[in-house]
Parts: sequence; C-alpha cells; structure tokens
Amino acid sequence: MSTPGFLQPPGWPRPSGYSNGVAAQGRQVFIAGQIGWDPRSERFTSTALADQATQALKNVLAVLAEAEGRPEHIVRMTWYLTSRSEYVAQLKQIGAAYRQIMGKHFPAMSAIEVAALIEPLARVEIEATAVIP
Repeated sequence: MSTPGFLQPPGWPRPSGYSNGVAAQGRQVFIAGQIGWDPRSERFTSTALADQATQALKNVLAVLAEAEGRPEHIVRMTWYLTSRSEYVAQLKQIGAAYRQIMGKHFPAMSAIEVAALIEPLARVEIEATAVIP
C-alpha cells in the first residue's frame, strides 16, 4: 500500500472532518505537540483559538517537511484544547483554516479538552503521526 487506506466500517456514517482509521505502510514520523506560536520567536501573535490552531498546523507541517513529508502523509492527529466551547464556537474558522493548510485530507483524529497546556497562553497543541511511503 503506497497511500494511506481510510477505514470505513460498513453501515457506519461517514465522519465529518476526520477518518475512523487509517492503514499505511512506510517510514513513520512522529511529530511532537506543536502550539500556535511563531516557532522562531516563541511568541504568540494571537490569543484566538482559530489563529493558534492555524499556526499550530503550519508548525506541524514544517516539522513534517524536514522528513520530506506532506499533509497527505499524516495518518493521525491529536488536538489538545483548553476550551471545548471555544473550539465549537470557532469551528467554522478552524475548519476553513484546516482545509486551506491540509486540503481535503482527513486522518484519524482525536480532540481532547485539557485544563491547561504548559505554555500559559497556548489554547491548542497538535501532535501528529505520519507515514511516508
């Protein structure tokens, strides 16, 4: 298998914005949690969740590019969010930013609300696993 195979059990409704599972073969790349700050200055340009999610996704892809990977190689993402209600309220903006950065590639994903992240101003942290054929 050279590209990820998306797993959709028969009779299950198709999920929106993620996949139930992904099967892939190749070189595995594990990307540490990335937050929504400028990685060079380690400063946040916004406290808005949608803005931080956008930057965190860009940071994930920057690390992935070091392994010669592209968005379509990501097979799993975990989002750690400090506010479920803020995520739901900004879902339209987050979804638009996601599609702009990731395209229509929807790996297996989890979103988890946490009490806080290590960086006090961080609203989201995204970690990813990629498989490069």
